[in-house]
Amino acid sequence: MFTNRSSGRLRAALVVPVLALVAVLAGCGDSSPNSTDSGPREVPSAKGPVKVPADPQRIVVLNGNLAGYLYDLEAPVVAADPRLLGVPTKPGEFPTGWAEDAEAQGTQAVPSGDNINLEFIAAQRPDLIIGGGQGYPGQQSVNAYDQLSAIAPTVLMPTETTNWQDQLRFIAETVDKPANVDTLIANYQAKLSEAKSKIKPPVGATTVFQSIKSQKPTVFVPTAALPALLAEVGFTLDTQVEAKAGNPAKEQSADFISFSPELLNTVIDAPVLFTIPLSGGRSLEELRADPLYASLPSFQAGKVFELPATSSRPDYRTVMATLDLLVERFR
Repeated sequence: MFTNRSSGRLRAALVVPVLALVAVLAGCGDSSPNSTDSGPREVPSAKGPVKVPADPQRIVVLNGNLAGYLYDLEAPVVAADPRLLGVPTKPGEFPTGWAEDAEAQGTQAVPSGDNINLEFIAAQRPDLIIGGGQGYPGQQSVNAYDQLSAIAPTVLMPTETTNWQDQLRFIAETVDKPANVDTLIANYQAKLSEAKSKIKPPVGATTVFQSIKSQKPTVFVPTAALPALLAEVGFTLDTQVEAKAGNPAKEQSADFISFSPELLNTVIDAPVLFTIPLSGGRSLEELRADPLYASLPSFQAGKVFELPATSSRPDYRTVMATLDLLVERFR
C-alpha cells in the first residue's frame, strides 16, 4: 500500500545541494543556549547502531506517529511531520493530540509531499533526526536515509516495533530521557486493568477494517497496534485474515493488507467488526448503505463499531483515549 514514490535518480540529485546547505548552516553554529556536549552515545536503529548527541537540543521527527512520545518525554522538537494515518490536517497544522505541545515549543511543520523535503530539514540545523516506523512518512525517511544521515545523526524506528510501549522505550533511549517511561506505562497498566474489568466484548472473532478513499477493502493485520489493544481488553481476533485474502504482498512499513472486493465476504466473515474511517473514506452509516457490506455477518448481526482514525496506530495519548471509548461502548 505504501509505495516508493521518489526515484533513486531524484534522491541522488538532491544529495549535493543538501550537503552544501548543511555545510553553510554548520558554519552558523548551534543557536541553542542549552546545548551540552558530554560525548555521543550509541543507540540502536533499524539501520544499525547510530552515535547520537548526549543531550540533543534540535530534534526533527519525520513520522507523526512518533512525535507524541517526544513531547511526553519533554524532548525539544524543532520540526515534526504532522501526518497521521487517515487524519486530515491543513498545511502546517498539527494533529490535535500534540498541537498544543508543538505550539509551546515552537515546532515547525515539516512540509508534506511525494518527496521528503531535505532542504527544509537541513535548514532546521538538527542535531538528531528520528524517522522510520510504520506508514508512508516513515518509509520516506527510510528511503532518504543516506541523505538524512549526511545532515545529522539519523535514527530509524524498526517497522516491526508496533507496540506503543516498545516505541516509547525506543524513543526514550534515543533521546536519553528514561525518567517518564515507567510512570507513563504504569498509568496505562492501571487504566488497562480498569478497562478490562468493565468491558464486555461481543462473542466471536473480530476484524479491524480501514475505510479508505479508494474504497478498496483494507484490514489491519492481527499484530497491528489497534488489534493488539483489542486483544488486550478481551476481544478475540480473527488471525486468519491474511490467509483468507491469499496472503497479499504489503510494504514492510504497512500494518494492513488490501484485497479485491470479490474476496470481501471471504476475508471479513468474522461476526464482530471495527471500522476506522480514514480521510476520504466512508463512514459506518455509508458502509451500511452499501449492499456488499450490509450482507457481511457483522453487519447482519449488528456488531459493527466505529473508532476514530487516531485510534488506528495509538501512541500513549491516543491509547488512553481509545480505552475510554471502548469502556464507554462495551461497558
